[in-house]
Amino acid sequence: MEQLVLGIGTRLQHTQFGPGVIVGLRYATYLISFIHHGIKEIDKTDDQLEEIIPENVSEEIETHSEIEKSLLKILRLWNGVSEVVPLGDRWKNGTMILQPGDNSLKAKEVPIEVFFHKIVMLRDRLRVMEQQINAHKVLTDEEKINLQQYVTRIYGTLTTFNVLFRNKEDWFVGDKSSD
Repeated sequence: MEQLVLGIGTRLQHTQFGPGVIVGLRYATYLISFIHHGIKEIDKTDDQLEEIIPENVSEEIETHSEIEKSLLKILRLWNGVSEVVPLGDRWKNGTMILQPGDNSLKAKEVPIEVFFHKIVMLRDRLRVMEQQINAHKVLTDEEKINLQQYVTRIYGTLTTFNVLFRNKEDWFVGDKSSD
């Protein structure tokens, strides 16, 4: 499939994951919320991806679409969009210990679940920031791409924490061509 240039809210069909809606945009990928598979990051050139274009667009469908757009906007504004991301089984009930170089100082213990929750919140907020960049009405396409590249590099910096995630599809992915 040649690269699609679609916006947030576009309905798509994927041969493996079924129907979904674009909820986020990146330079080369879409964040798509699939009905039965949650949010997945899919390459814009994926040949298993097809835009769903209703043949008989009725007033009801258009109204439904406007409601979806409004709901997405409200969720983004309130930062209420948060998916459940499972922690890797080997880390459950674990503790992260931050040991100072000076042995006379006390170590800090943090439950892994608390630390993991903060990492997932950080990821969710980065996704919201990406959406706001891509939907910005004043920024030029070039400025959006430049800002998007910084976000991608941030994801790359966070790949160290991928070891905590149970599912590989939840991992941070940075720029695969550099760094």
